[in-house]
Amino acid sequence: MVISDDASNDTCVEIAESAIAKLQSQSAVQVQILRNNPSLKVVKNFEQAVSACTGDLIALCDQDDAWHPDRLERMVAEFERRPDLLLLHSNARLIDAQGKDLSESLFEAIEVQPFELAWIHSGRAIDTLLRRNVVTGATTVFRRSLLQYALPFPREWLHDEWLAMVAASVGRVDVLEAPLIDYRQHAANQVGARRETLLGKMQKALSTRDHTLAARAVRVEILLARLLQFGDAVSPDTIAKVRKKLAHQRFRASLPQRRAARWLPVLGELVTGRYNQFGRGLHCVARDLLESGGG
Repeated sequence: MVISDDASNDTCVEIAESAIAKLQSQSAVQVQILRNNPSLKVVKNFEQAVSACTGDLIALCDQDDAWHPDRLERMVAEFERRPDLLLLHSNARLIDAQGKDLSESLFEAIEVQPFELAWIHSGRAIDTLLRRNVVTGATTVFRRSLLQYALPFPREWLHDEWLAMVAASVGRVDVLEAPLIDYRQHAANQVGARRETLLGKMQKALSTRDHTLAARAVRVEILLARLLQFGDAVSPDTIAKVRKKLAHQRFRASLPQRRAARWLPVLGELVTGRYNQFGRGLHCVARDLLESGGG
């Protein structure tokens, strides 16, 4: 077990040390605590933690989530049964800060579609992930061998998105649709899973264009550059899809500031099918047409 404390200013390390002492009095589990000062921030903190792991399988855990008792048993069984499986994630039950069941699953909150899950099950995880990320790190287990491709983690990517995308590019990714952890939702979440309301979607569509789309294009550039280093480990088909994703992101980032000037290029891009292949279809079209011009 590896615990990486990212310059916390509370008593979490002391709490962990007390729990570890009790655990080690009952079993031979080995625990390593890493302390950062100054903070590495979330991506590099996770990179440090997984780099210190020595087991064949690595299970990620956020500091305030709760594993269901059968989580590891069920996920490890999948890896033992399927030697080609590189990364496995699951659904989660959402709870509030006090641990109360919010009566909603993670997949319901982020509106995971049946076809997205079907693609993952059928070996097409890369197609789902090139549309959008549906993998949450706290639900994830992966083979340590994935790190030979995924390290170092680029700061432009969240660690879970990066691990999933690289895994889907070089190997097999799958999902267990059952909730295997309780995923806590509160104001201090680094990354949460709150369902977006209709009003929120409308406000986002009418918001001012910023540098987000350009940043997403940079992320795909980083991914493509990494994958090109792996030679035959990545199929030509995957490389071609990532190149098309990059072209789509660059197109969206370069749209004119004036709404009226976007209609023809956006409709032309829609006809190609790339809005559906590399985004959420009409949802992204609406944003590109309706967002106000930024500075």
